[in-house]
Amino acid sequence: MPDESPSKTIRGAQALGKGLMVLNAVGDAVTPLRFSELSVITGLPKGTLHRILAALIEYRLIRFDDSGQTYRLGTRLFELAHKVWEDFDIRGAAEPELVRLAYEAEETSRLAVLEGSEVVYIEQKESPNAIALRYSVGTRGPAYCSGTGKAILAFLEPAKQAEVLRRIDYRQLTPNSLTDAAALKAQLDLGKARGYLIDDEEQVVGVRSVAAPILDARNRPIAAMSISGPAYRLDLEKIHILGRDLIEACRRVSGNVGESAVTISTGPKPLGPDRADIACVLPSSAFLGEGPHWSCRDQALYWVDILAPSVHRLNVSTGENTTVRTSEPVGAVVTRTRGGLVAATQHGFQALDFDTGALTPIADPEAHLQENRFNDGKCDRRGRFWAGTMRLDASAPSGGLYRLDADGTVHTMDTGFHVSNGLGWSVDGRLMYFTESKSRRIFVYDFDATTGTVENRRLFVLVPDAAGVPDGLTVDSQGFVWSANWDGWCITRYDPQGKVERVINLPVPRPTSCSFGGANLDILYITTARIRLSAQRLAEAPLSGSVFALDAGVRGLPEPEYAG
Repeated sequence: MPDESPSKTIRGAQALGKGLMVLNAVGDAVTPLRFSELSVITGLPKGTLHRILAALIEYRLIRFDDSGQTYRLGTRLFELAHKVWEDFDIRGAAEPELVRLAYEAEETSRLAVLEGSEVVYIEQKESPNAIALRYSVGTRGPAYCSGTGKAILAFLEPAKQAEVLRRIDYRQLTPNSLTDAAALKAQLDLGKARGYLIDDEEQVVGVRSVAAPILDARNRPIAAMSISGPAYRLDLEKIHILGRDLIEACRRVSGNVGESAVTISTGPKPLGPDRADIACVLPSSAFLGEGPHWSCRDQALYWVDILAPSVHRLNVSTGENTTVRTSEPVGAVVTRTRGGLVAATQHGFQALDFDTGALTPIADPEAHLQENRFNDGKCDRRGRFWAGTMRLDASAPSGGLYRLDADGTVHTMDTGFHVSNGLGWSVDGRLMYFTESKSRRIFVYDFDATTGTVENRRLFVLVPDAAGVPDGLTVDSQGFVWSANWDGWCITRYDPQGKVERVINLPVPRPTSCSFGGANLDILYITTARIRLSAQRLAEAPLSGSVFALDAGVRGLPEPEYAG
């Protein structure tokens, strides 16, 4: 990473540059840092670092937490941020992006703000191909059936969102208009996880739009930008591609550099040998294919598309893929010993009827956290279902790790995660692996198979930036850990000490998870994603969102079923 410190480029600013470097280190940290950690990150002499920290604390730019002996950002930054936003000209800031979006999409781009339960369109740019729209600058429209309105509603704080939803006067403007508050809430939650919202001919017949929110420094929506056009030109595939462009544009408008659940940037395809035996066993366009679970009993691969949302069963012998849509995002499914499936969903652990898609609640340990959802999950060898959670947009470390026992009771096992992800156990059952994707870390715990308890969490692998982000994982019969590298175009196999043993390149940038399957458990199945990939990247990797398989050269371990 290049050194961008001002001390390298501006004469006489060395001390300021060092201070800003320390401030950035504190601000960029996933968890609060101790002095020793800051010393390693900044490379500054201890005496120099002590003096800089003292000055930053005096000016309230940093504060010291006595209880944890750590450093955090100070309250003065909130005051300065407030002044910035007081003077923020949203129309002026958005105009260059609106012009660019209209030109590149060859459709109409718009800027809107929320007033009550309606949106007011405050700016609009048209391309030569644009069609006349009913709602022009200065007019109002219902928020519940417009792209911009839903984009703002989705990112409101829960109490504010509930207040606005209560005031909505639902009307059937078109056959596609939502007229049910529960259905609207489900759509808002799904859109928040995607990062963009869609108006699929809900406000005007024949017109589609896609919109994303402009967020302030506290991740609150202040406006939204959209691209609108005739449905025959804006098919759903193009709508989803434009959603990615809108997210990036909105971030540039606000200067918001925060990341959401699924990152946007992707590095170049890595150089190295490509394996010719990597087969696409299911061509698919899954938004966020995830959670592969091989059922030895069914001889089939279950997997999910979190952002569709849907659950799938792939018969690898025939290639038949059976799909059931679900009413809410499902992060993972496992088979159960008495038949059927158990799912980790947005609203807790639930039994899933695969024939109908019906969900029956079992337990929801985070009913009080309306903005969270379950992500990845697996069963240990005693049949206990483990799964982790995350905020819909991964904007805060509100995720936890939970264990569902056979009797239906849930236990909180750990907390404080941004993006809870892959799980797995060592061959002897004494270790449990757990991925926290936001920090690029795979952790390992000491595991007691009898009691189902974990302790002594420690680092197993810290994945370098250039290698992508660690996602789902599995463990083979030799005790090696296989991890999917999101934005890394590859799967990595680590030895029991955390050393890279091999890297297998893939034809897609975003592998999400992997699981051993097949009659001999020697085929590695890999799920992938296409969410927020640009049109150029999709052209380079058209099979993004598909399911792949390869002969791993080693057998895996059977996937346990839920014992309840």
